[in-house]
Parts: sequence; C-alpha cells; structure tokens
Amino acid sequence: MSAAAATTASDVIRLTLPDGSVKEVPKGTTGRTVAESIGPRLAKDALAVTLAGQVLDLSRPLTDSGPFEVVTPKHADALELYRHSTAHLTANAVKRLFPGVKIGIGPAIESGYYYDFDPGRPFTPEDLERIEAEMRKIVAEDNEIVRLEMPKSEAEKIFEAQGDPLKVEIVAGIPDGTVSCYRQADFIDLCRGPHVPSTGKLGVFKLTHAAGAYWKGDERNPMLQRIYGASFLSQKELDEHLARVEAAKARDHRKVGKELSLFVLHPWAPASPFFLPKGATVYNLLVQFMRELYVKYGYQEVISPQIFDVELFKQSGHYDNYRENMFFTEVDEREYGVKPMNCPGHFLMYGSHAWSYRDLPVRFADFGRLHRYERSGVTQGLTRVRTFCQDDSHIFVTLDQMPAEMDRFLDFIHEVYATFGFGEVKVGLGTRPEKFMGAVGNWDKAERALAQAFEKRAATLAGWSYDVNHGDGAFYGPKLDFQVTDAIGRPWQLGTLQVDFSNPERFDLHYTAEDGSKQRPVVLHRAILGSLERFFGILIEHTGGDFPFWLAPEQVRVVPVSEKANAYAGETLRRLSAAGLRATGDLRNEKLGAKIRDGELAKVPALLVVGEKEAAAGTVSLRLRHGKEEKNLSLESLIGRMTGAVVSRALSWHETSTARKQ
Repeated sequence: MSAAAATTASDVIRLTLPDGSVKEVPKGTTGRTVAESIGPRLAKDALAVTLAGQVLDLSRPLTDSGPFEVVTPKHADALELYRHSTAHLTANAVKRLFPGVKIGIGPAIESGYYYDFDPGRPFTPEDLERIEAEMRKIVAEDNEIVRLEMPKSEAEKIFEAQGDPLKVEIVAGIPDGTVSCYRQADFIDLCRGPHVPSTGKLGVFKLTHAAGAYWKGDERNPMLQRIYGASFLSQKELDEHLARVEAAKARDHRKVGKELSLFVLHPWAPASPFFLPKGATVYNLLVQFMRELYVKYGYQEVISPQIFDVELFKQSGHYDNYRENMFFTEVDEREYGVKPMNCPGHFLMYGSHAWSYRDLPVRFADFGRLHRYERSGVTQGLTRVRTFCQDDSHIFVTLDQMPAEMDRFLDFIHEVYATFGFGEVKVGLGTRPEKFMGAVGNWDKAERALAQAFEKRAATLAGWSYDVNHGDGAFYGPKLDFQVTDAIGRPWQLGTLQVDFSNPERFDLHYTAEDGSKQRPVVLHRAILGSLERFFGILIEHTGGDFPFWLAPEQVRVVPVSEKANAYAGETLRRLSAAGLRATGDLRNEKLGAKIRDGELAKVPALLVVGEKEAAAGTVSLRLRHGKEEKNLSLESLIGRMTGAVVSRALSWHETSTARKQ
C-alpha cells in the first residue's frame, strides 16, 4: 500500500449502526452530519449521538471507529440528557432575572435535576414562578447550545468577569490544561457535557422547590440555595410524577408523626427523636415482633456495652476508617468511643467462649442503642438520625454452613416483609471488588452460596427480583441488599446480608473443628428492618399512618352517641381492655359527628358507636375508617375478630376477619 493510500485510510472511521451495517465517514465528521446522511427524520429528532457507548454532542467531531447510535427522545440516554440540559436552562433563567447571583453546579438526578446558587437570600415560591416563566421564554427562543473548548486561564477570566467565584474555584481544581464550556445566547457555563443541540428541544419540566445545601456538601463551606426541578420526556410522565410527589407530601413521616403525636424532635438533642406514648407503643411492638421471630429462627439475644475503649475500634478498623462518624469521650484519662454498631462487641463476646463445630451456627442478636455522628445537613426526621437501634445480628458459621444459613435468612426476611405488605422486593448481589480481603476461593464459594440461596427460592418469592451488582461487595466479603417498594412506588433500602472474612482474622476468632484443629468461623452480618427509627419512618410513609390493626397505637375508640350511653361505653371499654386491646373512650360532651371526625383524623382503625339502643341490646355499631359501617354486632364476636387479627398480624383485619367469619 502506498503512503498516500495509507494516509487516506487513516482519515476514515467505520461506524457500526444498530442494524449491523457499517458507515464509513471521514474522521472529524460531526454526529449531526452522520444523522443527516442516514435520514432527514432522524436528523430532525436527533439530540446527540453515542460512539462506543459515550454520549457526544451532535456538533462533536467523531475521531474513532465503533458502535454508533443517534440519540432521539426514545433512546435510553435521552432522559439524562434532557435533565442536565434543563439544569443549565434553569441557571440561564436565574442569571437573567438575578444577575448578581453566583452559580454553582447542576447535575441530573433521579426524577429531574438540581442547580446550586448563591443568591444572598433564600429563593421564594414567587421567585421560582418567575424563574420557570423565564425558562419557558428561553425555550421559545430556541437558542443554539454551543460547546467551547478553551485553556483553563481563559475560562477563569470568563467566570471572573461574570462574577462567579464558585465556577472559578471549580476551574482551578481541574487537573487538565483545557476545559469545556457551553454557551446558549447570553449565558455560558462550565460543563463536560453533552447537551441537547438547542434550548427549543426542552420543555417538559417543573420547578418543585428550593432548599439549603452546603457548597460541595461540606458544612464548613457556605450555605447555598439548591433549586430542584422535575424533568421528563412527556407531560404525562411529569404529571404522574407530580401526583406521586403530592401523595408523598401527604405521607411525609414528619408531618404524619406530628399529627398523630408519634414523635418529636428538639434542638437540644439534634437528630435524636423523642418517641411519645403512641410512637413508643409502635416502636416496642416492632421489637416484640422481631423477638418472637428470633425464637422461631434460632437467634440468641444479647446485651452489649454502649461505650468501649478506643482500642476495640482500632482493632475493628473503625477508628481508622469511621472515626469522623463516631462520638468520643474520656474516662480516667483514656479515650473511649460510643459504639456506632454492634459487631465489635459481638466479636468480643464470641471470643470469650470456646466453641466447637457442634455449637455453630451461633446467632447473636442485639437491640442495643447505637450512635453515629451525622452532619446536620443530612439528618432528616426518623430516616437519618444520630441515635438509633437496629434489628441486626451476627451469625458465626463454618464455610460449609453458609448455604443453609442463607436459606434460613431468606425465610426470615420474606416473612417479615410480607407481614408489613412489602410485596415487591429487589435483591442485589454485591460481588468481589478490586480491593478485597480473604482468599479468592472463599469469595467464590460465598458468592455462589448467596446466589444459589435466592435462585432456588425464586419461584416461591412472588414479586421478588434479583440482580448481580458486579464489584459492589464490601472489601471483607460479598453481600445481598434488599430494597422494598412502598405503597406509592418508592424504593427503600432495608435489609442486608453480608459475608465477613476479615473480622474473624482481626479478632482471632476460632472454633474447634471435627478433627480437633482450630478453624476460623465466617461472620454473617444481617439486618432485616435495619434501623428501627428509619423503618418506623418508612412504615409511616408506606401506610400514611394507617397502621395495620395489630400495630396501631390506638386500636379501638368507643364513641357514645350521648351522655346517656356513657355507662355502657365504659363497660364496653373495660371489656375491650380486658381482652388486651388498646382501647380508649371519647366521653366528651360533643356532637357524634365531631367525635367520629376526630377518630378518623387520629386514624383509629375501629370506632365503636354505642347508644341507648345498643345498650339495651348489648351490641355495638362498628364504624371503620373511610366510612364503612356494620351495625348490631355482638361485642364478644367482634372482640374475637379483633384479637384474632392481632395474633395473625393481618394487614387488613376487617376484610380478613369478615372473610374468615363468612
């Protein structure tokens, strides 16, 4: 081949299209040109292109051969492209309306995007309305979005001139000598890209709210204002999302917890909830439920100290790797740490006893209180707190016992989640990461055991799905993570099962094998509800405060029609309480309608209305939430239905009980 021919060949790239055909184009051809050569309709719909899996602007010159696709609104990469470009659209509108505002960053996130600003004051709802209106004006202008590559020094000058010190700071921290910016008419922003080709391609969005956020997530940095926006590919998807958001607001556990007098928070105990009597009732019932199942599944409950000499946490690795999340104190001129998790104490307990292979598995469970320092910017209600307890356990097994133990764990966690109505569960297997501890053979065996434990049960776990998260295991072993879906479709990470090869080495744990040799156990770290505080918050949002009958802090409220029925109401209340039901009476001199309304607002599952007619007949009228009624019921049979629902922990006691009665 001649030199000229070789040069010509090197100037051509080969693009493999989705149908398998190959298109040869000169190196440096833009994605837009390739899309136009394929067809005018495709070029009109094009938002970007992908080359070898990388999303590129339509204007970017293509320099390499590889698989090639045109990104249209139907493409899997289109949504993130829309969301990131809409974040820039928001910043453009803010700069137009408030020229002195300093801009930060604006990534795409689940359901939309956010953008951080330093406006010098909080944004108001009226500000958001103005910003959104300005965004729609910019969409109508259909301004071209142009990628600019330049030296860092030039970018710094641009953002210094714009009065954007946050951008100057970002540019200074970029190691490369050149950076990319994007310009859309009067606005320029620092960004790696890619973006849609023009502002006219955008349009389906809604600014939802603004909130404080520390610059770069560090509470030592200035507090900024973060504007959140929802963005989807169609108005229908956006409307459905906004409806879910409104439903979530109505179920917000902080709002419902206050309305139902479940818990309170106080600035003198930040991120440390106080559970009021009703909340404490639910909390203790959760513990009682798990304790009953501990007996069924062979766990031994233990109690371990709150505070340890820091030498324990140095040995466990927490002092080096988790110290910033711990609380410390000094006793007798020695440093002590408040435990952030139970496992180090359980290792000491296991190590204090001589174990035979016949004793294993050993299952320690602990409801001890834990403390972790969470930054004030991330704490939230019950779902992110500084003091909590977990339903966690540490199981000491031989390597050969793992498959059976994992199978037992799946029985346990399935029973718990079904009891609370979590039917859709996603299970993720985290496999060996690049940096890991232990023998590869042990990792392989543990990963197989985890996978097989789920796979052999898959047919019996309706609504459960399973995926492999390659490289997502902890450094000390593989794990299974369990994510439930609540009543309005939101995912929540709850349970976990983690295999630990590291700590038995760190703590020199062993058991006597059948041949008399000393062998290391494997530790399984497992939780089902996880943090009880967090689970309580999730349960409030899952149920909207309409707890299952067995868990309701107030199960029955007796409501007399008038004062003439107060004596019979009192007798009814005594019989309910004697049966072990959590019952109260509303003997106020109020109208019946007001009493019923108050009972419904308090989300009491059953209201028993009694009057002179019921007193004469020895019956009650049952009024359920949402207006359903049953009249002339025998109190004895009704108590039987209610106590039966408590024993069975039925999700819907009335429907279940009625079906049973029929």
